Amino acid sequence: MPRKNAGKDTVSEPLHRGRAANDAARVEKMREANRDWKSRAPRREGVPPATTWKRESWTLPREEARKQARAFLKKYPRAAYWSEVESWRVLEGDLIEFTMRRLPTAD
Repeated sequence: MPRKNAGKDTVSEPLHRGRAANDAARVEKMREANRDWKSRAPRREGVPPATTWKRESWTLPREEARKQARAFLKKYPRAAYWSEVESWRVLEGDLIEFTMRRLPTAD
């Protein structure tokens, strides 16, 4: 005996006829709630986000620069603070100008 749905893709048919309208209404309700939340969120004008890098710069003789960089990395380990030498350059007289950066807090 042949089946009624033979040849039809029954997977793509909605389980409930009003489901699409129901989903659209639910999504719109979530959008409204998000807009309400954004309007109630405290505004922090001019305050940088918490993930802003903290930077320190030095100009030191080569050996002192190495010691300073090692001390910085020991105090703020890369694994916790993402510490690194952001930039450096050699100046006259074997001076090293360098900037190190880190996150403000360890996670």
